[in-house]
Amino acid sequence: MAPPAGPEIWVTGLAWTTPLGDTLDGVWGRLLAGDTGLHPTPSAHPLRTDRAGVVPGVPLDWAPSRRQHAITVPTLAAAFGSAGLDPADPAVRLVLGTSFGSGLDEPTAYLGAWADAAAASIGHPHPPVSVSTACSAGADGIAVAVELIRAGTTEICVAGGADVVTPAKRLGHSALGTMSRDTLRAFDRRHDGMVPGEGAAFLVLETAGSARRRGAAPRAILRGTGAANDATGLTAPDPTGDSVVLAVDRCLAGSGYGAADVAVVNAHGTATPLNDAVEETSLGRMFGGRDTPPVVFATKGALGHSLGATGAIEAVAVVLALRDRKVPPIVGLDEPTAGFPLPLAIGGPAALCPGVGLSLTLGFGGFNTCLLFEGVDDAA
Repeated sequence: MAPPAGPEIWVTGLAWTTPLGDTLDGVWGRLLAGDTGLHPTPSAHPLRTDRAGVVPGVPLDWAPSRRQHAITVPTLAAAFGSAGLDPADPAVRLVLGTSFGSGLDEPTAYLGAWADAAAASIGHPHPPVSVSTACSAGADGIAVAVELIRAGTTEICVAGGADVVTPAKRLGHSALGTMSRDTLRAFDRRHDGMVPGEGAAFLVLETAGSARRRGAAPRAILRGTGAANDATGLTAPDPTGDSVVLAVDRCLAGSGYGAADVAVVNAHGTATPLNDAVEETSLGRMFGGRDTPPVVFATKGALGHSLGATGAIEAVAVVLALRDRKVPPIVGLDEPTAGFPLPLAIGGPAALCPGVGLSLTLGFGGFNTCLLFEGVDDAA
């Protein structure tokens, strides 16, 4: 195995807030049990579906900006705490991603205002880097953090994303036809669209040297990042999958791993027919035909599509899957589309073979991002 490029980057902290709760192992346990947080949710307007995945305890009648702040701040503070870090530590930098946050409902001249407010609320001394790249924003925030560490700007970053369900987003996806008429069924022959969700997730990324000096242990090692943009259209992905394959190839390059080492893929899995088709094509091109292909899972049937937070939430799920060597079932998947090229987690948790894990995020506008994680046992 070729040595990875750049400093070794450890994941030393994790936190998330989701429609299934906000504790790391509590949410993970509910995912493994096949629970769903998608439920009928009031709307003042007719929609293709009334289902949504909303965070419990954050009132729907609050303004979207207040709801986003209420979801972001405790999750960010929990990420710092999970790594034994003080939010006021000037050695740490923040990279926070969202799609539009509350901006579609409450237009603002500065889309990053939510990130500034969150940083101020936890007492962080630096202005955060704010990332907005549609549904890949959470994953891109993590990738930007990796580049800051590799460039020597900092040794520690807290990175991820947050997003919130709003009336404008529900109306927009309903009008676009990307919203399901029932519920989210990724890779199922009955799939007909997404269901909106919300949440936040942040990972603490740190050079191995910094972590050792602090006495911090790794939860996982982030070995690679890769991104590509197909620029095919505002919403529709390139059906060839070329850009997705390129993002994965870039992620693997310099990581010390190849496609044959991948044991699990957390797919984007929005359940729109176009997205599912391009992922099926791409995954088949990259991993099909192997004697022990990677297991594919997806979390949006349980958590909804949390837009700018989804890449970070799914990154946390990959880290936990590598820790426990198993993945949760894909909620809503009962009858896989004919010819899906890789094994899918159906009906219950699926065990993993030895190997590394990929988190794959595909955003509107052709933003495709891939993150590669190595489990601590794999690294030993």
